[in-house]
Amino acid sequence: MKQTPDLSTATWRKSSYSDGGDNNCVEVADGYPGVVPVRDSKVPSAHPLIFSATSWDAFVRGVKETA
Repeated sequence: MKQTPDLSTATWRKSSYSDGGDNNCVEVADGYPGVVPVRDSKVPSAHPLIFSATSWDAFVRGVKETA
């Protein structure tokens, strides 16, 4: 069983493509080997989604290709 990393001290960053709004962004936390925690800035206390680093990289590449 995979365990959720301890994110109590996570530093969250917003996408550089966000429109600058405070409450409508996807945020990610760096520094977790093999996984990428992702959360909604509107609900920072909710449990984040945890993606494998491979899946997240594929997602980001796909977004960049369509932009």
